[in-house]
Amino acid sequence: MGNAHADDAAVYRIGGGQALVQTVDFFTPVVDDPYVFGQVAAANSLSDIYAMRARPVLALALAAFPTGELPPEMLEEILRGGAEKVAEAGAVIGGGHSIDHDIPLYGLSVTGLAPEERITRNMGARPGDTLVLTKPLGIGVTVSAGRADTIAAEGMGRLFHHDLLDEKARAEVISTMSALNRAAAEAMDGFQIHAATDVTGYGLLGHAYEMMNASETTAEFSVSQIPMLSQARRLAGRGIAPDGSRVNVRQLRPRTDVEEGISDEDFLLLCDAQTSGGLLVSLPEREAEAYAARCRKLGAPVGAVIGRVLPKGEKALRVVK
Repeated sequence: MGNAHADDAAVYRIGGGQALVQTVDFFTPVVDDPYVFGQVAAANSLSDIYAMRARPVLALALAAFPTGELPPEMLEEILRGGAEKVAEAGAVIGGGHSIDHDIPLYGLSVTGLAPEERITRNMGARPGDTLVLTKPLGIGVTVSAGRADTIAAEGMGRLFHHDLLDEKARAEVISTMSALNRAAAEAMDGFQIHAATDVTGYGLLGHAYEMMNASETTAEFSVSQIPMLSQARRLAGRGIAPDGSRVNVRQLRPRTDVEEGISDEDFLLLCDAQTSGGLLVSLPEREAEAYAARCRKLGAPVGAVIGRVLPKGEKALRVVK
């Protein structure tokens, strides 16, 4: 398996019924704290392995850092945060590569293992399936608000109001981004999982579009059932959103049948670019509530039934109240 259907990771058959699963991801800081950045970036990199229902075993660190501008202790904290998150996943960091660069970057190349028959892809969703989400949406707008606060605190943000986020909201988004998707993957045992993917930069609708396009089906999402971070709607209503989320809106609006009464803010949040978001899982309706409950029991931030899979319609996506 490669990138023909935008699968989350590459899968290579190694014999004996086993498959090797590999992925790589890295990005610039999304928070000020270097240790937390390392945790979030590592959780995000590991997520693709969990989306394929594999077990991460080995990671290589990728780092770029402006050694002449920032103290080396900051890089050490980034690497420490990442290493501790990898250890939490039950894997090890076996090395990596770093370069001197004008901006910090960090991420992982991750290798996982899985029995071949356990691999889940982002294709295979069937009409009649139910869709389950395992982390709340709104990460992008909440992180953007935190960045606006930082700019304002540095005296550069006259257009922004300082303190868009209180400490509770900051802790909430950090906890969500740092959470492994391990619980959501392990909760799949015993259920008939038809398709899965993780929700990241293309937002819920973008990654659902990939799933529906590969499966030749249509997804219907109920806005009222979709969990959001506590401040997400307020922030979206104030026009706070990353550029990536706005690009997603422009690209996905023509591909979506939107029921009358769905607000622009609602649609933005469904397109919001997520950093280390949850899994979107398609499985039979009769199993969906039990799977969502097991996700919550095992420690996933949420486990929520948010929509259903329909026969292929004129558009791949549908949003209703």
